[in-house]
Amino acid sequence: MSQTTPADEIADDASTRPDGAEEVERKKPPLLELSDVVVRYGKIEALRGVSVTVHAGEIVTLIGANGAGKTTTLKTISGLRPVHSGDVRFQGESVVGLPAHELVALGISQAPEGRGIFPGMTVMENLEMGTYGRTRVPRAVIDQEIDHVFSLFPRLADRRTQSGGTLSGGEQQMLAIGRALLAAPKVLLLDEPSMGLAPQLVAQIFSIITEINRQGITILLVEQNAAQALRRAHRAYVLETGRVVKAAPAAELLADETVRNAYLGGNVES
Repeated sequence: MSQTTPADEIADDASTRPDGAEEVERKKPPLLELSDVVVRYGKIEALRGVSVTVHAGEIVTLIGANGAGKTTTLKTISGLRPVHSGDVRFQGESVVGLPAHELVALGISQAPEGRGIFPGMTVMENLEMGTYGRTRVPRAVIDQEIDHVFSLFPRLADRRTQSGGTLSGGEQQMLAIGRALLAAPKVLLLDEPSMGLAPQLVAQIFSIITEINRQGITILLVEQNAAQALRRAHRAYVLETGRVVKAAPAAELLADETVRNAYLGGNVES
């Protein structure tokens, strides 16, 4: 694989930009909506009135410093953190209080921070775990979906009998995303997919994220590499200490001097 420099990672070319946000249907209710959500860890408010909308067909990204509440937002959507107040609606219906496995069945799937694969299981066994609960889906359909994951991540196909714990960091990230896809999500939650990866693998992972979206899957992305995330997304939210402080089209935030200085090093060409 050819080497990729950090500058190459954020090159503004047609292959990295998502389909135009103006083409995303927004006349219908949002696919996913958080309204004034408050989440507490004991007496500490991790989310303080967060409101986020995600429409079908979009890539929406959350950016912010460590501790801003980005991962807590995804965990709340996935049913892993209880909502103190506010509402989370999916396909127009409140899902507050539903257990995580029911949310997966509804169409919310997450590739978590740290990947969360099963290290003692093979690649194939890890992928099969993504289909858990889809007992009514014909086996032939599942096999086709696994083949599709292998087409997105050829490395996984080559390592299908290899234990997950022996994979490289990039391969484990591919496995985590592939497993999440096999839950047949309507919205895919991705938490720090580039964390700890070499630059060339970062570029590859983001290219695949764009391709997954082009194939019809809505994505809510939390990402430390703000430049890459804003290049790929339709819209973005900036979180600070549990609050949304900016919300705009991703290209607009990419050009915002305050955002550039805070999260992009101030030297990204617009």
